[in-house]
Amino acid sequence: MSEHYFYAEPGDFGDHIILRGQECSHLAGVLRLKKGDSVRVLDGQGKMAEAVIEKAGRHESELAVTKVHCYERPRSLPIIALAFSKAVRRGFFLEKAVELGACEVWLWQGDHSQGKLPDSVRENWQGKMIAGIKQCHNPWLTKVRAFPDGITAVIEAAKDFEHHILPWEKQDGVDMLTEKDLGQDGRTIYCIGPEGGFSEREIEALQKAGYSAVSFGQRILRCETAATLCLGLHWWASQQNGHPDAMPGSGS
Repeated sequence: MSEHYFYAEPGDFGDHIILRGQECSHLAGVLRLKKGDSVRVLDGQGKMAEAVIEKAGRHESELAVTKVHCYERPRSLPIIALAFSKAVRRGFFLEKAVELGACEVWLWQGDHSQGKLPDSVRENWQGKMIAGIKQCHNPWLTKVRAFPDGITAVIEAAKDFEHHILPWEKQDGVDMLTEKDLGQDGRTIYCIGPEGGFSEREIEALQKAGYSAVSFGQRILRCETAATLCLGLHWWASQQNGHPDAMPGSGS
């Protein structure tokens, strides 16, 4: 079976899958695959189809599905709320977010954000997420949401989540982030401030909403580094014995 992966919308999955646009161009124009070649297709919602190319056209390619694999949704779901900043290396962070199983990435307008959150951010980031799942073969597509109205909208959207964590560099007397905080059942939101830091208004709102302040230690991290660290630690913890997504056969 080929290791070439493609993406199709969940509604397009069936006995046959039609690829158009960029996916079709990549199949026929870049990879130069042809009739009879085998490929795999992800729908970003837990399905991966094995398929054979029936038609490799310039504008449309048709695939015949031979087998479909279904994967369960992880029970431990990390959501990263990352304040917008022009200085953030978004390509790096998005790649890692997909690899490390982020359920969603929320980009929000901070009081101290460098620049204004663009209207097209969701569409631009979603394309990068699709490229990411094809690269690392993650059957679940990380969703992207934009919050131009700032921290108040983020707090409202996450009010029913099971866990709320606030990594914040300008604080004293708080505990280090530990394994017990990570990889828990349900939805965990990690709220990361911009390069300019949280404003007093934002911190007050987050604390009032019950976010647990935690420390990463003595060093101040760039915001995309802190966000990636949260996801890496969450992924690691969720795989440990006794956690909801523990690896099969893991020891006690």
